[in-house]
Amino acid sequence: MRVDVHAHAWTDEYLDLLEGYGKTDTADQRGMGAGLGEQELEARLELMDSAGVACQVLSAPPQSPHFADPAHAVRAARFVNDQYAEVVARRPRRFLAFASLPFPHTDLALAELARALDELGMAGVCVTTSVLGRSLADPAFEPVFAELDHRGAVLFVHPAGCGAGSAQITDFRLTWSVGAPVEDTVAVMHLIRAGVPGRFPRMRILSTHLGGALPMLLQRVDNQYAWEWRTPDLPERPSATARRLWYDSVGHGHAPALWAAVETLGADRIVLGTDFPYEDGDLFRTAVAYIESSGLPPPQARRVLDTNATALLGLPAAAS
Repeated sequence: MRVDVHAHAWTDEYLDLLEGYGKTDTADQRGMGAGLGEQELEARLELMDSAGVACQVLSAPPQSPHFADPAHAVRAARFVNDQYAEVVARRPRRFLAFASLPFPHTDLALAELARALDELGMAGVCVTTSVLGRSLADPAFEPVFAELDHRGAVLFVHPAGCGAGSAQITDFRLTWSVGAPVEDTVAVMHLIRAGVPGRFPRMRILSTHLGGALPMLLQRVDNQYAWEWRTPDLPERPSATARRLWYDSVGHGHAPALWAAVETLGADRIVLGTDFPYEDGDLFRTAVAYIESSGLPPPQARRVLDTNATALLGLPAAAS
């Protein structure tokens, strides 16, 4: 089954709620055709069909319910998760969803994780590459990782849209074109540096955009980590740990980027993603079609398109 793991959805009601709590960038997600009304859903389904996509996993980042006020974070997380659950219930063959959590409040995040996975039937949870400026490798988040590890559940990590905290990115309007893959790269390296994948091996970490710059940097990291990190006793090279994660195929149709990711991270670790609605229309279709037209060996292309996501998400074998 062809599953698109990187597809967004936001209603105006959810964005209004975030704006009321102080978010100032919700205009970026409005009017993009990513709502959950019948007309927008039908247009989305028609586009999915045109590209041969059977199912999408909906997610809210970068507009995540991450607020310093715990009451705001909880209300926003429950609001968006309930919206997604209603859509999935109406069209269970076409949609799944990653639950948003009320980070950075760990106890509240654990409670919403349990509700989302046990009561709402979510396919996993999502988080931004940093949370209100805090690294994902912050020890405060480890109880959530431990619970995901216990469940063998998916953690979808998506850029926050903060330019990795660098004015050199945001002040030059490079937040998404350059900043997003930088955030991907930094977040994964923080997790590897902190030993998170090794300590929580059953948690299935999924990074976006082919892992950012990881395919180009992992050999450099392997060559330099011992003296730079002052931790020569790591159980394995960083590149080996990186190959324990999963990465979506969003590469804007650039075949050399896909090749680099497959060669570096493994064809079995790349799953189909489109980044809808940022890639819409012909761009959406290209996000799917380029995997085959890239020249990857057909068995590898088929794994990326049709096999890896069902394995990652633990979907029934009969559905694949």
